[in-house]
Amino acid sequence: MSASSTSLAGAPTGDDFRPSASLNSGELIEPSGSGLTQAVPFSSGNPRIEETRGVMHLYRNDLPDATDSTSSLPVGRKPLVCVLAVPNHMTYADFCQFCASFIQNILEMRVVRNDGMEDRHSILIRFDDLKSADNFYQHFNGRRFSSLEEEVCHVLFTVDVQFTGSVEHGKISLASSTEPPACAVCLERLDQELSGILTTICNHSFHCSCISKWTDSSCPVCRYCQQQSEKSTCSVCGISENLWMCVICGYVGCGRYKGSHAIRHWRDTQHCYSVELETRRVWDYVGDNYVHRLIQSKTDGKLVELNFPFSHLDGECGNCQCYADTGISEASLNSKCDVIVEEYNDLLTSQLERQKEYYESQLLEIKEETDKAIADAVKKASGKLQKIQSKLEKCLAEKKFLEEINENLVKNQEIWTVKVQEIEEREHSALELRDKKINDLEEQLRDLMVHLEGQRAVEQLPNSNGVEEATVMPLPTDPSPSSSKRSAKHSRKRG
Repeated sequence: MSASSTSLAGAPTGDDFRPSASLNSGELIEPSGSGLTQAVPFSSGNPRIEETRGVMHLYRNDLPDATDSTSSLPVGRKPLVCVLAVPNHMTYADFCQFCASFIQNILEMRVVRNDGMEDRHSILIRFDDLKSADNFYQHFNGRRFSSLEEEVCHVLFTVDVQFTGSVEHGKISLASSTEPPACAVCLERLDQELSGILTTICNHSFHCSCISKWTDSSCPVCRYCQQQSEKSTCSVCGISENLWMCVICGYVGCGRYKGSHAIRHWRDTQHCYSVELETRRVWDYVGDNYVHRLIQSKTDGKLVELNFPFSHLDGECGNCQCYADTGISEASLNSKCDVIVEEYNDLLTSQLERQKEYYESQLLEIKEETDKAIADAVKKASGKLQKIQSKLEKCLAEKKFLEEINENLVKNQEIWTVKVQEIEEREHSALELRDKKINDLEEQLRDLMVHLEGQRAVEQLPNSNGVEEATVMPLPTDPSPSSSKRSAKHSRKRG
């Protein structure tokens, strides 16, 4: 199919994009007024419905560094840049918040998928003028998306973007469109002059201000998520073939020809309906047959009735008028659909009731186990509390006993202190009395010695016979109360 040159939102750009043939990855072309560029293939859209492929021509990243001066930027560049290797966990709102300072200068953005990179995507951005593009490049090139992550923003100037694959009508606006599409959020017209436009990876366009309020990574219209879903595996053995998913609780298990974990899940939980992930067919374990009414079409991904009256098993007739010729009116078809819907509702109601009973029984068992565990814990805690209480009472009794002993010891200490003071006073008085007695005895002894010396002196005199009734008086000593008393006593004795 011939290549078609379109803008990021789908409108033709004229000077920004040039029609070209399909290019292989890595092919180099020579743009006017600059060095070599690299051709990077990309794709967008829901692969189940319609996938759009194209090639974007980027200036090589080995050009001189443009962080210091605008003179080193590529010559002949356009206000069109590409942010490469954006992590899939960054939502549209996260990226709008990341480049919020340049949102007013952005005309349109398009999210595309890089070939061979499942966890990264790229974003093409077209600015209103070249100065804004240069400022965006100098500000964000080499800068981290978040201070908590290691991913770095890589910005390259874009020469041209060509869509080399088919473009479904309604996903990307054709050149013949005269009325621009409307934003699915605010229902206002998508006009680049009024507000910036962001086109998601599934080719739905929104205002940047509207999509910045959408915090989910999925599209607000079709719910297509830009993050690639992980490959399903069996919840028990981990194999990825012949998988069945329970339509009641979402349990994924392998079929009976592998490990039979899906059947075991039915026997354990009585969830009797499982869908085969490969063919989207529903199996009833109770009836042991397929019971699906609708299947997913492989062409457009929509749900269609399995036995649609317009489709013929023999393949001989493809005209829908034969169905009208059978005499079955549209009312009978509607009644049949009503019967199917009613049967499905009854079936769903019965399954929900059984599911409710099952989970209520599970909750009752869990509640009983929890109550039993709580009772055991309370019993153990009460036993420990009684032990602690008895220890506390024993400690309080010991404390009271020790306080009584301490009080008695304090009283005894006071009593013995008084007794010691009395004993000390008695000893002091006894010592004083002893000292007095010793002093008196010494004086008496001194007086006696003096008296004896005086008698000896009298006896030694030559005319001792003529002395009669002579009295020898002791030498006068220092007058003192004791001596005066003793002298008085001696005088009384002599008299």
